[in-house]
Amino acid sequence: MRILQVHNSYRQRGGEDTVVETEAELLRAAGHELIQYRTTNPPGVARAGGALSISAWNPWAAREVGQVALRVKPDVAHVHNTWYRLSPSVLRSLRIQGIPTVVTVHNYRLVCANASLYRNGAACTDCVGSHPWHGVVHRCYRDSIGASMAAAGSIAINRGLGTWVKYVDRFVVATKFLEDMLVDTGLPADRMRRIPLSAPDPGERQQPPSRSRTVLLVGRLDPEKGAREFFEIWRSSDCDLELAVIGDGVERAELEEMALPNVRFLGWMDPADVRRQMLAARALVFPSRLMETFGLGIVEAFAAGIPAIANDMGTRPDSVGHDGAGWLVNNHQDWEAALTALADDSVVDAAGVTARRRYLATFHPDVTLPQLVAVYRELQTDGVPAG
Repeated sequence: MRILQVHNSYRQRGGEDTVVETEAELLRAAGHELIQYRTTNPPGVARAGGALSISAWNPWAAREVGQVALRVKPDVAHVHNTWYRLSPSVLRSLRIQGIPTVVTVHNYRLVCANASLYRNGAACTDCVGSHPWHGVVHRCYRDSIGASMAAAGSIAINRGLGTWVKYVDRFVVATKFLEDMLVDTGLPADRMRRIPLSAPDPGERQQPPSRSRTVLLVGRLDPEKGAREFFEIWRSSDCDLELAVIGDGVERAELEEMALPNVRFLGWMDPADVRRQMLAARALVFPSRLMETFGLGIVEAFAAGIPAIANDMGTRPDSVGHDGAGWLVNNHQDWEAALTALADDSVVDAAGVTARRRYLATFHPDVTLPQLVAVYRELQTDGVPAG
């Protein structure tokens, strides 16, 4: 099958880019012909501002993608992110050529100006079931009225045009939480297909988690990711394990200045190096305060056979589960109790076995890729455009 994969990367690499690259590798390895069209949001205030000003509907991006599709003639197009240089206009250009189109929804951009349902240090659902203009009042995107107007305007304009209903044949979501939210905003329930995120299989561990004293924290070191709050928990706990922090962000300098014992900073690492670190670790902590649409790091931890501790919010129960592969926590006391449990070798080893079993049953590429290909095949069989 010939697949055109379309993705707009952010200037700061994130989980969406990892998902896109992993999916491309898996599809090619399975014998499919995959052609990637990727672009990145422009640098500089002037260029970024210009792209933002037409982020609701960019005719030049639509023409670019249309020309690629005309040349490639794919059996199906799979669009991941269109914010903000591409814009949803590319969906119409694919529809004009009669190309069945799948969209993976990675975040809350279809309803929230900052795509995270997060504001002023807490979850925010003001725009869910309402309108996106609350995001302008609160300056939700880049703390700017102008940028927030562009983000909210893109939501409102494309909602009014019916872009997502007319030009998308199937939506791929990772969790029921996200699916329900999208349906509540007016997207067709019968076009939703729930497929968990996947991570490459690093292979079986050579040693059980208990042989390691290292707990990992992986991700952007930005306020909404909860690292600073977790450091306070780490400081007050009796945990005698080592914390290794992988990632970078605006809070890194502040966190380093805290000079907590048994904490080291490894900086940014590419995904392959992160997987190697997980194979040598004891557990993962996932303190994000966002209602993440999934939490890829948790899946990567489970693949490496280590348990995870995560805040019990949003989609986290879908990824961590309730089968003993990790701990869902709600407050400071829960975190301390979970860290205490990590000190018990037998407990952490049992949780690691369950985590690996959960990965193999639910998140392994051999499980998730056939589900995605089945969506493509379904569209080839149906041959019915969305709008």
